[in-house]
Amino acid sequence: MQHSNAVNRLDRLPISRFHKLTLLAVSFAYFFEFADINTFATTAPQLIDLWGITVDQIAYVTSLSFVGMFIGSVVASTLADRWGRKKALIQTTLCFGVCSLASAFSWDVVSLGVFRVLTSAGLSAMTVVAVIYVNELYPSAVRGKYQAYAIVIGICGTPATNLIASAVVPLSDWSWRLVYLWGSLGLLFVLFTRHLKESPRWHESRGEYDAAEVVLGEIEARVAAEKGPLPEPAPPIDETRPAKASPRLLLKKRYLGPTALLTVLWVTQTIGFFGYSSWAPTLLAKEGFSVEKSVFYVALTTVGAPLGSFLASLVTDRFERKWCLVAFGAVIALCGLLYGLTFNPALIVIFGFLVNLFERGYTALGYAYSPELFDTRGRSLGTGVSYGLGRLSNAAGPLIIAALYHGTGYQSVFYFIAGTWLLGALVLAVFGPRTRPARTAAAERPRAVV
Repeated sequence: MQHSNAVNRLDRLPISRFHKLTLLAVSFAYFFEFADINTFATTAPQLIDLWGITVDQIAYVTSLSFVGMFIGSVVASTLADRWGRKKALIQTTLCFGVCSLASAFSWDVVSLGVFRVLTSAGLSAMTVVAVIYVNELYPSAVRGKYQAYAIVIGICGTPATNLIASAVVPLSDWSWRLVYLWGSLGLLFVLFTRHLKESPRWHESRGEYDAAEVVLGEIEARVAAEKGPLPEPAPPIDETRPAKASPRLLLKKRYLGPTALLTVLWVTQTIGFFGYSSWAPTLLAKEGFSVEKSVFYVALTTVGAPLGSFLASLVTDRFERKWCLVAFGAVIALCGLLYGLTFNPALIVIFGFLVNLFERGYTALGYAYSPELFDTRGRSLGTGVSYGLGRLSNAAGPLIIAALYHGTGYQSVFYFIAGTWLLGALVLAVFGPRTRPARTAAAERPRAVV
């Protein structure tokens, strides 16, 4: 049996410049993921006028984008295991940046749809890898907080995109293309790559103990140079090298339960959030608000998003994540329903602000909670498949929303969205395992300085 004791050696490190630079790099990738994910929603009202596209065509493009997200998530879980967390993070970020750039040169709804599907695959792939990367590099007692910090910074991409769109989309018949050009700036992520380290836990999972030792030594040297002598790590637990993960692994009892639970979490989050964010500008425009006002109102509501992630950072390591998720989901359901029941501009902004605040907090909590339900062997596969199935579910979501809107009206859409959030909260409350005891135990290990 061999080991390099990566988990315990990383867990006993104080937060240092190494962790902060890694946080900055991941935050940059998140920023342009969140910036790019809403670009189609912000340009769709203008394209209705320019290209004569219909609500149904918007639904089809949005649906296919979620098929792309599913493919990207599943592929990412394989790439992260095969290439390593660092290389997969770089490649997936470059992928969505290139595809967003291509979207700026679309000539009709079909070409734009193709580029959006490819962009969505890259966005989802990057998210899966980034969630795993943060989980494996940061001490277990604070990784939820730093996952949330990354999203606090990253989520600023959403209001930034909406505010930019509200300013540039009305300028001319071609200025909507600038929104996709903005989304492509994620390509600049290459400037951060020299500061990133591969996950030693990934090396260990492949039996590459010498490589894990090298990376751990480099990280420890950087932290010790800044913080002084390091605490002694807890002794390692002898374990055999795990076999290569395959999709059949998730059928085992140890992994099937967490995968099923997280699939429900991400299905309800995806339908609930994207049902709201992807459709709010278009539905407001359809209900009589001008394109400029509908985009502007939605832009104001998204200012709550960074605050929601910051709220998550305050509670994620202090309380049980499961119950935080349940509480946040219930509040989102209520505020989202009230958003749909009013046509008063001030109340639209207030309730929309609260939806964005608690939803982004929910997402930050979910990103921290998901990988904790798996060991290193199943983490990439389990996280990628459950997240991907969540995104795939929304291939049907826009079609359902379009049918509800045409069949029973605007407000029925928000009854449906509120129902999905409540379902997710209920399932988590009944079946969700607690993860805080393990994190607390890690934080309370004896620390003797060597």
